[in-house]
Amino acid sequence: MNLQISIREYADITILDLQGKATIGYGEDLLSSHLRRLIADGRVNVLLNIASLTQVDSSSLSTIVRAFVSLGGESGGLKLLRPRGSVRLVLETLHLLDVIPSYEDENRAIASFH
Repeated sequence: MNLQISIREYADITILDLQGKATIGYGEDLLSSHLRRLIADGRVNVLLNIASLTQVDSSSLSTIVRAFVSLGGESGGLKLLRPRGSVRLVLETLHLLDVIPSYEDENRAIASFH
């Protein structure tokens, strides 16, 4: 399944629910364009719900890391919610979960922004 993204707002936090494959091409382009637009619109607190993300590749990981760095420079942040399966394994292998905050509970993730 190609990447699908739905967007929710909670106060000053934008939650992107990702579903499917975030791989080079359509998936990475879609994720990148959503994140760039949020940053341009001044939405600096972003929570990526990746519970239903089934695959991620280096291009999408690069997009996530770039957004993490950009949002941190804007006094905001990017955090991950519920990494699962092979996506979690990739994030652990690359030690990205040591750098990008990750949560299992959405309420705790939201509270961590304040």
